[in-house]
Amino acid sequence: MILNRQRSVFGRSLRSPHTCLPCIPIRHKQTSAYKAFLEEAKKKKDKEENERKYQKKKSTKAFKFTSSAFIFVATLGVGYSQGRLQVLNQPPKSLFPETSTAPVDDIRSPYYANEGEFEKACKLIERVVGPNGFTDSDAEINGHADSYYSCMHPEPDQKPDLVVYVRSTAQVSKIMDICHRFNVPVVPYCGGTSIEGQYISTRGGIVLDFSKMADIVKFNEEDRTLTVQAGATWQDLEEFLKPSGLLFGPDPGPGAQIGGMVATSCSGTNAYRYGTMKENVVSLKVVLSDGTVVDTGSSNSGYDLTRLIVGSEGTLGLVTEATLRLAPRPKAETVALVSFDNVFNAVQAAQDIISRGIPLNAIELLNAKSVFYVNQSGLLHKKLEEKPTLLMKIGGASQSLLDETVKITRKITKTHNETAFKFASNEEEMDQLWMARKVLYWSNLEYAKKAAGPDVNAWTTDVAVPISALPKMVDQFEKELDKSGIIGSIIGHVGDGNFHALLMYTQDQKEAATNLVSRMVDQSLKLEGTSTGEHGIGYHKREFLIEEVGQTSVDTMRKLKMVLDSKRILNPDKVIVVDRSEPQPDRSE
Repeated sequence: MILNRQRSVFGRSLRSPHTCLPCIPIRHKQTSAYKAFLEEAKKKKDKEENERKYQKKKSTKAFKFTSSAFIFVATLGVGYSQGRLQVLNQPPKSLFPETSTAPVDDIRSPYYANEGEFEKACKLIERVVGPNGFTDSDAEINGHADSYYSCMHPEPDQKPDLVVYVRSTAQVSKIMDICHRFNVPVVPYCGGTSIEGQYISTRGGIVLDFSKMADIVKFNEEDRTLTVQAGATWQDLEEFLKPSGLLFGPDPGPGAQIGGMVATSCSGTNAYRYGTMKENVVSLKVVLSDGTVVDTGSSNSGYDLTRLIVGSEGTLGLVTEATLRLAPRPKAETVALVSFDNVFNAVQAAQDIISRGIPLNAIELLNAKSVFYVNQSGLLHKKLEEKPTLLMKIGGASQSLLDETVKITRKITKTHNETAFKFASNEEEMDQLWMARKVLYWSNLEYAKKAAGPDVNAWTTDVAVPISALPKMVDQFEKELDKSGIIGSIIGHVGDGNFHALLMYTQDQKEAATNLVSRMVDQSLKLEGTSTGEHGIGYHKREFLIEEVGQTSVDTMRKLKMVLDSKRILNPDKVIVVDRSEPQPDRSE
């Protein structure tokens, strides 16, 4: 019984099958020994049990934490997927308005890179262009922020943080991908000859300078096309094409590069014969805001992406290459200079020549003040009669056709009371007469500096009206210019109804100059003209654009902008307003 009890207590028998032990003494000794053993065993067992419970508890906590983390991550994943699906199915109206237009009040203000994000972007950009492919020197920053002859000048905080020199479409694509990821604003820079504030860095960021992309990519003489990079100047093309007997029509101010010419759809003195950039661009290679490279194509298939980009001023994409249409160079050409007693007669003569379809290569207007400034410069061998003047390039397929065109032109100008008709008999005389047009801006500026002081400001702007309204428009503006007391002149590519005003004003005359330009644009719009002939809208003429085409048209343009550049990093604030928080000017009066 005792052994059985002990078995039940210790879990085993103390009885040996071959040993017979006395009952009482053995029981006494075994009880003392086993009590000590029991206590030791119990302690050990309790320790093991506690350790087991601790490990179990620890593993349970770990499991619970892992499960919670998994559930949390899974919930996030499901939430993101559901949220993404919901955004795709029902996009926020502030980001993707369902309407066909995009009023500025219906879109969120853009977000641009903070200092840390900009630094990260700059490090990645350095990998693309190398350590010598960018600069933040004060001289280069200031040189890429403003120019003397721009009508708008940046505020102190409206300058780029970095100037990047690109050498290929691939580099531009990589840089735009980086800027898109980090929300870095990008302003394109081609020559810096634009004058309506096109390259003011209103949001900081970087300027992409295309001057090192100036190669001629392909010349197809038979098809009369030329593919060039964006940094080539039109003077470069002129020199290259001369031996071939071909030419590229548009000829704006010296230094203008093809990328900028495409961006503003400029024209130049040859617009009457050869048209503007819109008529002379066959196709483009364009980098979009996220780095996507697009060839716009030259066929009639699909949407005309080429015309969409021409004149968009770098707000929809960056032009890296352009295929241009060429024209035969005239076999015979001369320059004629015709003077009149008043500007009204001069413009009417131009209108008459145009309406009769006389095949001139260029027809330019200079008012009497313009001729005066040219004479004062001393750059011509002979002084010109200081009266309103038409400068004309007359060309023909042969000398006999040229002579006949000169006779017809002379007959027309006589009916409008010309006072003098001169035409060049050789190339040297041609260059001299045409120089009056080319040096006009600098002649006007030099005279103003002497007359009003070295700190005089320059403001060049342009409008265009239907040819039938041009005499009235020019005559009225000249009278207002004379009344204002501002030193200025009028020149015009009158062949397409476009004329320019050169205003040289002192700081005290700034308000008067601003009002004069506003009245000039208002009058042009009343005559069913446009707020700009070839200079573009830029930052300066956005408010006039609304008056010209209407709010709905501008909202449609903004919709296109949001589709192609939803982050609004491409030349922000140009052509149209892209930020609803930007104060809007009041021109209700």
